[in-house]
Amino acid sequence: MSSSAIICTVAAFCLAADGPTVVGKRTFAERLGWPAGTKVVIFHVDDAGMSYDSNQGTIQALEKGVATSTSVMMPCPWVPQMAAYLKNYPQVDAGVHLTLTSEWDHYRWGPLAGQAAVPGLTDPQGYLWPDAPDVPAHAGVAEVEREIRAQIDKALAVGLQPTHLDSHMGTCFFQPFLDCYVKVGVEKKIPVLMIGGHMQHISAEVGSFQPLLIALAERIWQAGLPVLDDLVTQPTNARDYEGRKQQLLKLLAGMQPGITQIIVHCTAPTEVFAHISGSGPAREAELRLMCDPEVRAFLQKEGIVRTTWRELKTRREAAGH
Repeated sequence: MSSSAIICTVAAFCLAADGPTVVGKRTFAERLGWPAGTKVVIFHVDDAGMSYDSNQGTIQALEKGVATSTSVMMPCPWVPQMAAYLKNYPQVDAGVHLTLTSEWDHYRWGPLAGQAAVPGLTDPQGYLWPDAPDVPAHAGVAEVEREIRAQIDKALAVGLQPTHLDSHMGTCFFQPFLDCYVKVGVEKKIPVLMIGGHMQHISAEVGSFQPLLIALAERIWQAGLPVLDDLVTQPTNARDYEGRKQQLLKLLAGMQPGITQIIVHCTAPTEVFAHISGSGPAREAELRLMCDPEVRAFLQKEGIVRTTWRELKTRREAAGH
């Protein structure tokens, strides 16, 4: 998720409401039925469907590692392979990674709604814009909503029952797109990624807009959808693998109680991936982290509970308030 997208958009959307709502001291984990003090984590693999290598990394992280959830980039070329996998393993927690950008230089995709239906979403070559700020600069709300709905419809058409919605590169968090992002999720009763608890880590990115995020999250909660307490968008950045592992273990050790989603990008890179992106080594390192037995053992030792968006929705329905 793009921090600049959050900062630029949530304020305008929430100020249109009745003002910030004071959320009680209970974490959203407690409100969903976990005992007080419980640390709950979603290890979320972004970018499934983006490439063959991304699919393989995602599958390995889910099957062999501690990853608990993923989301699929529906406009991308390797969605059919991921859809086939999810059809065979329907228990996998998989959402739609709403994709309004196409950021790589030589590996690109266009909107599922078609260029004629959403001309503002496409660059002169007919692809989605490469940078998130390009989207609000050219596209209208109606076009974005049309594409969001087209991507959800495509997911359903290939057999995916989305457990949640989130936003590639945070583009749905630009005002006024945030409104339709939330609206479509509420309408379809699909949980949407939103943070409204202690925001231990994400608060550094959202800054003074934290109370407004809390207000929006409470509105989503009142609509019957679950909400996160915190979000970690970049868990590690060390140059070497051991450094990355120590960063992750430190993050987990210091994590406050509540529901925290940790975003990772897991790739099992072949020689082809380097022609798509230079991020292969970092993505491969995050795959190794998800599969590292020391990470799994640390979670068990610390009593950190892993969960999924599917479980969050089930618990939210059971909470009933």
